[in-house]
Amino acid sequence: MRRVMKFGGTSVANADVVCEAAKIIKQYHDAGDELIVVVSAQRGVTDAIMNTASELLTRYEEKGISELLADLSTSHLTALQGAAPSYYDEVSIVIQRRIENLGNFLRAIYHLKELTPRSFDYVSSFGERLNVPIVHACLREMGLASAALDGCEAGVLTTRSHGDAMALPAGEQRIRDRILPLITGSDPLIPVITGFMGCTDEGIVTTLGRSGSDYTASIIGAALDVDEIWIWTDVDGIMTTDPRLVSDARVIDELSYIEVMELSYFGAKVMHSRSIEPAMQKSIPVFVKNTFNPDAPGTLISAGKHDDTRVVKAITYIEKVATVTVAGAQMIGRPGVANFIFSSLAEAQINVMMISQASSEANITLVIDEGQAERARESLMPLIRQCMVREVVVDCDVCAVAVVGSGMNGALGTAGRTFSALGNAGINVMMISQGSSEVNISFVVQGDQGARAVHVLHDEFRLSYAEHEMS
Repeated sequence: MRRVMKFGGTSVANADVVCEAAKIIKQYHDAGDELIVVVSAQRGVTDAIMNTASELLTRYEEKGISELLADLSTSHLTALQGAAPSYYDEVSIVIQRRIENLGNFLRAIYHLKELTPRSFDYVSSFGERLNVPIVHACLREMGLASAALDGCEAGVLTTRSHGDAMALPAGEQRIRDRILPLITGSDPLIPVITGFMGCTDEGIVTTLGRSGSDYTASIIGAALDVDEIWIWTDVDGIMTTDPRLVSDARVIDELSYIEVMELSYFGAKVMHSRSIEPAMQKSIPVFVKNTFNPDAPGTLISAGKHDDTRVVKAITYIEKVATVTVAGAQMIGRPGVANFIFSSLAEAQINVMMISQASSEANITLVIDEGQAERARESLMPLIRQCMVREVVVDCDVCAVAVVGSGMNGALGTAGRTFSALGNAGINVMMISQGSSEVNISFVVQGDQGARAVHVLHDEFRLSYAEHEMS
């Protein structure tokens, strides 16, 4: 069987967990699997590098650079010593050279007081570049032949959208040309590849945005037509809701691709919708599993018919959102108002999460990220000055809740059951939106009622119980 295994930041954060990851890899390699391994940065490293780079634009001293480099050197060399002592002398040189390279680049940013998106991508990619040699060395310590590659060397070809690059179809053949000989040759190797990064056709480094390493695993898995993609993390699988909100939240055995995409879009810490798409296009099953509890079955994500036939699978919510309501009788029957609204928000780089319009056409309410609320208001003020609307009202004291399940498609009464439960609990719904996929009902409530709404609906749909326990 051919598998891609991706290990997240908590699964490769220090020597102990790197060794646990390597044991998992060895177990499946020894069983005869062809494996491709994708590795994230150590937990917190990428954020530390990005924050330092950004702060250099206003700092008046280089002290922050030295502190960061010292921390990176300590954490990575300590992990290397514990995970692969036999290869310490060889691999520590590689790591130290990369840290020096990062330091030189950060000093250039400091002196020039310039940080372009292209430069930001380059420095952001170092977390993975520092960690891959450690995992590679640990596998060799265990007697496994492997090869360390960055995303560019592995053939991940992307658009030029720095910070949020997308894979290009032309990269599939390049990945096959570079990876297949390694895993199928006379002396097969286990490729260990940096997640989160790729490059343009000119060789310029790009990064893949949120869940970028998951995206890398999916891109490579699709290009190589693997049998399965395994995402190793620090939880037993995807849960019915955030366990910090609902203590008896349960791991979901199986989900469809579209359910995972909806959950991701509405704040659940699962694979980003973009990350699942390459696997979905090739109908490759994706497993979310726990490095620290590898015998747990995890969550299967696939296109197949799932045994759990319940209508609702999960509840999720986003706290830091805002509603923007554009209102006025002037809007009724007037062409072009909606176009102006969305064009203005797009020009201001504001993403709209949800939309609701009154049947009278007298108002449109949008849900956006709370941090973009003031920018959204400013971008829409010309509507008032041109007498196209009466007012633009922003409310930041709200949260968005989503009820997700493919069983909702065509099922009668789900919305009624949802809002009856909320009404009986005294929770006021301020806005409702249902996607055309019919696997998601989303709505907005006051900020202080969000957690309670999740509790109420989790209980209403009995999500703490496995299906066989519900009879």
